[in-house]
Amino acid sequence: MAISFVRIDDRMIHGLITIRWGKEYPCDGIIAVNDKAANNNILSEAYKAASDKKTFVWTLDHFDKVKDKVLSSATRYFLITKSPQDMKKILVDMHFVPGDIKTVIVGPGNDRNGAIKLGDNQSFTKEEGAAFEEIEKAGYKVDFALLPDQRIGNWDKFKSRFGY
Repeated sequence: MAISFVRIDDRMIHGLITIRWGKEYPCDGIIAVNDKAANNNILSEAYKAASDKKTFVWTLDHFDKVKDKVLSSATRYFLITKSPQDMKKILVDMHFVPGDIKTVIVGPGNDRNGAIKLGDNQSFTKEEGAAFEEIEKAGYKVDFALLPDQRIGNWDKFKSRFGY
């Protein structure tokens, strides 16, 4: 299995990802997909330094080009995006199927103007809500959890707050 965990986290890679989530879903490496970070050497290197695992920071376009290679790899990767929209592009628009993974775990989302607060450090905009809805329509479950033991519910619990 090439992908062991799929997550949306506005911080992308940090200690909680590799330590806490790594105990629940073992991995050998991390693939972070974010155009801004991949195109900024300082950001890219900072994300790579945040983990002792083999870490890649790729653009969406690069991920699209190598996605089949990722799937055929013997390495177990976490797949992480900074935004729900990027994960929607990967799972829905690119038709990427991460093995038998059927749940997308959503971590932090910063409080911002116009964002709907779901829980501590979990606020999302209407546009992000639309991405969650599309991910669910594609057959995935969207589950909101900062940590394995800090789960606040799934998309069904919150989608009416976004107009679905």
